[in-house]
Amino acid sequence: MKHTEKIQIKYFSDKIEHLRYIDGKSDWIDLRAAEDVVLKAGEFKLIPLGIAMKLPEGYEAHVVPRSSTFKNFGVIQTNHYGVIDESYCGDNDQWFVPVLAMRDTEIHVNDRICQFRIMEHQPVIEFEETEKLEGTDRGGFGSTGKA
Repeated sequence: MKHTEKIQIKYFSDKIEHLRYIDGKSDWIDLRAAEDVVLKAGEFKLIPLGIAMKLPEGYEAHVVPRSSTFKNFGVIQTNHYGVIDESYCGDNDQWFVPVLAMRDTEIHVNDRICQFRIMEHQPVIEFEETEKLEGTDRGGFGSTGKA
């Protein structure tokens, strides 16, 4: 049985669907544009997502594009992978996604533009220097072939 976390959420817009966790499909949760956005090719915009959250202590949110984001809207997320830690939890700490338009595009209120999941923080790590690693040598970067 999965552990359930309760997370406080504030909505900045009554025009977007409320977030919901869909068990069995994916543990990524879709985020929606909270305003209409018109972009010309080459333009940058922080798109408001209409929410703020108080994440549990020891957790962070990972925000990434949906698989259809580029196909549907022609934008790329400029930081490619956003991390929101639990300290970003104030009453005005709205979430945004930074995008760059690769073509002229329109994004409308409530369009699913990105997704997130929460993850526990990385444990404390101690590095131990060695002259030789005991793993199988795979031949270096890019060694798995073209096919």
